[in-house]
Amino acid sequence: MSKNVAEYFACDVFNDEVMKARLPKPVYKAMTKTRKMGTPLDPTYADVVANAIKDWAIEHGATHYTHWFQPMTGSTAEKHDSFISPTDNGMVIMNFSGKELVKGEPDASSFPSGGLRETCSARGYTAWDPTSYCFVKEGSLYIPTVFVSYTGEALDKKTPLLRSMDALSQQAVRILRLFGNTTATKVTSTVGPEQEYFLIDKKMYDQREDLIMTGRTLFGAMPPKGQEMDDHYFGAIKPRVAEFMADLNEELWKLGVLAKTEHNEVAPAQHELACVYSTVNIAADHNQLVMECMKRVADRHGMVCLLHEKPFAGVNGSGKHNN
Repeated sequence: MSKNVAEYFACDVFNDEVMKARLPKPVYKAMTKTRKMGTPLDPTYADVVANAIKDWAIEHGATHYTHWFQPMTGSTAEKHDSFISPTDNGMVIMNFSGKELVKGEPDASSFPSGGLRETCSARGYTAWDPTSYCFVKEGSLYIPTVFVSYTGEALDKKTPLLRSMDALSQQAVRILRLFGNTTATKVTSTVGPEQEYFLIDKKMYDQREDLIMTGRTLFGAMPPKGQEMDDHYFGAIKPRVAEFMADLNEELWKLGVLAKTEHNEVAPAQHELACVYSTVNIAADHNQLVMECMKRVADRHGMVCLLHEKPFAGVNGSGKHNN
């Protein structure tokens, strides 16, 4: 891996630069219009886009694809299917159709929304969100999607977000018209979430059943050293934590996440990562990746990352702050 961040940034993302190089010009123009203006993509182009994404993903080590969605559980969900299709001679070919790219049909009975209908018919449907880039992670192509019921009810957190972005754009354009702007056709909302977190040694974590079960302490004495001197805030980052941050940055940068600022937070063992602001939809997807990568990288370093909003009584809590 190159040490030059600019050379490997977003190397695992099927972004605009990759699209421009791999899609026929008319298809690329249609995709750009869909992403920027929300216009429907011509169904005849879906197979072309799917084939280009599949070839690119395989080159990046992917054998499976998944519709990646955000049910009402506070985390993400995914069901993986391989690209293989059987042939008459008992072998396989790698295939990925436009239909498989655009729509999926995972079971929805065990999600919080599963009670809307009886279990045998509690289906959920995923639909590709082309405004957020596909990416490759751990041998699978991840396709950002919305998650809705057969009759169109939102079963996730992304569908209401996209709808609110659209409503905000419509009203903002209406206001611009009142001020004499006749050229604007869309207003894009942006956000830059900061993510606070605690890092603790895994050996200590394993001794606390309350942390294991709930992600926070439920009993215990106050720590001998609290925040009396505020000496942790913006202090020198300890080598072990710095190594964790370096690995985390590399993983996030490869996924196109604009991880920008890192520092110690106020409470002992508390830290923060802030990303450059981007379109609200993409920023929300990236924040899910940030939290997931934090936990995975911490485990590699013999630590546990706590994302609970207040894991320890008597000291500052963690959370997100939107810029």
